[in-house]
Amino acid sequence: MANTAADPVEILRNLIRCPSVTPEEGGALALVDALLSNAGFATHRVTLTGPDTPDVENLYARFGTRGPNLCFAGHTDVVPPGDAAHWRFPPFEGAIQDGLIYGRGAVDMKGGVAAFLAAGLDFAAAHGHDPARADLPGSISFLITGDEEGPAINGTEKLLRWLADRDERIDHCVLGEPSSRAVLGDMVKIGRRGSLSGTLTVHGKQGHVGYPHLAENPIPGMVRLLAGLKAEPLDGGNAHFQASNLEVVSVDVGNPAFNVIPAQARARFNIRFNDLWTPTTLRAEIERRFVAAAGNEVRFSLAFEARSSDSFLTEPGAFVDLVVESIATTTGHRPELSTTGGTSDARFIKDHCPVIEFGLVGTTMHAVDESTPVDEVRALTRVYAAMIGRYFAAFGR
Repeated sequence: MANTAADPVEILRNLIRCPSVTPEEGGALALVDALLSNAGFATHRVTLTGPDTPDVENLYARFGTRGPNLCFAGHTDVVPPGDAAHWRFPPFEGAIQDGLIYGRGAVDMKGGVAAFLAAGLDFAAAHGHDPARADLPGSISFLITGDEEGPAINGTEKLLRWLADRDERIDHCVLGEPSSRAVLGDMVKIGRRGSLSGTLTVHGKQGHVGYPHLAENPIPGMVRLLAGLKAEPLDGGNAHFQASNLEVVSVDVGNPAFNVIPAQARARFNIRFNDLWTPTTLRAEIERRFVAAAGNEVRFSLAFEARSSDSFLTEPGAFVDLVVESIATTTGHRPELSTTGGTSDARFIKDHCPVIEFGLVGTTMHAVDESTPVDEVRALTRVYAAMIGRYFAAFGR
């Protein structure tokens, strides 16, 4: 690796060759650790644990001792590849063909990790691999988890607490998730919708279908309550967020028989909500709708999942501006500022510092033959390098 340490494509190929399917480290964090420690970064491998969850290895590394501290966050864990026989090339080979690099994690998100590693290594080399140099305008750091594609319990959230316990401050953060939609640079995530999940149970009385007067069928009540839930939009959205969206993802009675009226019916739902709501106010609204629809005729119970996530927004300003300008001047595309999509580890980072998400085009993430253009990995590295330069010009001491 000595001659290719700052080459993002070679770094990416080596990362892909690490079979780091959540929660396995697979050698990926060891590779990142070696690259950064050899370049003068102070590195910390942190194994995080929890009850009834697998142990997960994580990494934090920093070059520089002064603020401001610009952090790159990401993950080296990947989803399973599925049947490798369906892939054009082995999913952990890092093959390059026709200008594309193939492999599980090429897009989500070892490509982003490789690009920022290359930019960070170049930054360290420009300062003689000496993090104590007086001319350093601040620090750059890496916060890399192995638990983003899994339950996300022993990863970024706890690693941030580990940093806080050590008075380690992050001032701004770039999360390298594949945010681009069609071409590199067309979209930046400046926030995310929140997520809230719940289970509705409608209670009836089991009985014989030939004697319905002796039973109470919960299914008509379920239809009634779900109709009431979806009767009106939750909101109309606002300047930075789409309208909140509720999807019923499962309706089930668990009844295999034709001659039995079931005792209960269950529905599961998920809401992706904007900053017009909090989990608390949204729970109250959902319960209000069910109560109104049920009246005195339908017996039901409602349970929300314990883990929910808030929506958040990084307000446009100096940090967002420098990100946009770095992308525009490097790629020729002025990105849309978006809050669309699912959740990410930004939901944890936003409690510590402003965070944006920018990375590769995500059309092949989690798919068979996941791949990304080699040229875009190099272009992303140039964007991240531009961000570092503009960041310290704007916020450096």
